[in-house]
Amino acid sequence: MKVKKNDTVLVITGKDAGKTGKVIFAAPADNKVKVDGVNVQKRSKKARSANETSAIVPQVGAIDASNVMVVCPKCDKATRVAYKIVDGKKVRVCKKCGAALDSAPEAKKAAKKAGEEKTAAKKTAKKAADADAPKKRTKKTEKVEETAEKAE
Repeated sequence: MKVKKNDTVLVITGKDAGKTGKVIFAAPADNKVKVDGVNVQKRSKKARSANETSAIVPQVGAIDASNVMVVCPKCDKATRVAYKIVDGKKVRVCKKCGAALDSAPEAKKAAKKAGEEKTAAKKTAKKAADADAPKKRTKKTEKVEETAEKAE
């Protein structure tokens, strides 16, 4: 399937023909995609407790991937998808202007690495804060301290 999550697509057939939207879900096994604002269906939601109220909730339905075309971010036109091998990797390319449709994998890796570094920094800061904070006093810890003092 040539359409991936987070692609901007144009619907070419069906009741929503001409609408553009972002792919929020892709199912390659079923050849289906869910596009934001396209094929919106109403679903009745039943109240499960006394506090809740029943409601009619709109939800996005899946449409066939063959009914959408990827919109190139560079030339801003609906286009077919071609593939080229760049640096040993298969990359999706716009048929009209030749621009890469996939974002740079290096940028994704760098962002992921930066996110990991931030979480590691947060963990070390939390450990340092825990070491500086006084320990909680509970009955158990008091008993342990008393027995340790008696043993000395």
